[in-house]
Amino acid sequence: MSAIPQFYPAVHRTPDTTVHIDGHDIPACSGDTLIAVLLAAGQVTGWSEFDGEPRSGFCLMGACQDCTLWTSSGKRLRACMTEVQPGMSLRRTAPLEGSST
Repeated sequence: MSAIPQFYPAVHRTPDTTVHIDGHDIPACSGDTLIAVLLAAGQVTGWSEFDGEPRSGFCLMGACQDCTLWTSSGKRLRACMTEVQPGMSLRRTAPLEGSST
């Protein structure tokens, strides 16, 4: 039995770029938010610090920080408020302080 998607896009669009997250290329449509891209791909933004359960945003309006992603340089992004840009390279965990990754 195949998995049933939990997210059905209202309009089918053909991805025109990719977002690189934690070593994986995820197809994306320019103009979408990062959280829309992750949800459409069946991905999460991270895991709860309390119980380790998967998380993918809570408020979806930039207030709760539950969808935080980081650039390779360490800049924090809210996935629900950040539009996909070609060549994005992101991670689900904060880079270590003073790290060059």
